[in-house]
Amino acid sequence: MKKILCLFLVGATLAACGGKKTEIMVEEPLEQIYQRAYDEFNKKHYEQAAAEFLKAETQYPSSPWAADALVMAAYSQYLDKDFAGAILAADRFMRFHPGHPDVPYVLYLRGMCYYRQVSDVRREPGMSTYALQQFQQLVQRFPKSPYAKNAENKIVILKNYIAGKVMYAAREDMQRQNWPSAISRLQSVVADAQETVMTPEALYRLSECYTAIGVPSQSAGYSQMLKLNFPDNDWTKKLEDKSDEL
Repeated sequence: MKKILCLFLVGATLAACGGKKTEIMVEEPLEQIYQRAYDEFNKKHYEQAAAEFLKAETQYPSSPWAADALVMAAYSQYLDKDFAGAILAADRFMRFHPGHPDVPYVLYLRGMCYYRQVSDVRREPGMSTYALQQFQQLVQRFPKSPYAKNAENKIVILKNYIAGKVMYAAREDMQRQNWPSAISRLQSVVADAQETVMTPEALYRLSECYTAIGVPSQSAGYSQMLKLNFPDNDWTKKLEDKSDEL
């Protein structure tokens, strides 16, 4: 992915002191660390590669290749599914190299670290929200980046996923007849996730909730919104079928 670096070897030097020759110990040359890091990376030994890239950045933080080392460390950890480590490396990159050309890629990589941890809608611990924030930041700051289009697709998926989480909780509230909580959740879907596939169901459920608490005017209002905005939706058809039964 990244270019192999060509750097001058830094060797040990001898200095005369009081007539004696003393060997001065120096750190391992950056070229050697990088060569070993890429060798491990090419062998798909991603944990070892990440350790070497981090070593290069730690020992030579002022090097022109320090930023590259952090990017490669984060990418190696991502491939090794060490998402926490990859996020830490990405955060360090953003802190010390905020104007680097690789910032769009690092934002995308950080978003993918969260995205890969999104799990079941009933148990997901908030990674979807973190991923969404990273992808939105990427699209807003770097709309012409080669990663922006992919980020936009992920944003659509995540918004639907997050709205699905809210709908799941709202349905549980309705089963427990916790109408205020259900209404609050459903209204948040209508207000904040209008473009998602969950909005028609949210409108339908709001109509049900207000019917249940005896506010027919509000129920009718949400029913009308559903019909006007989603005339061909399955939830609109379900609403019409229910009306025919009454």
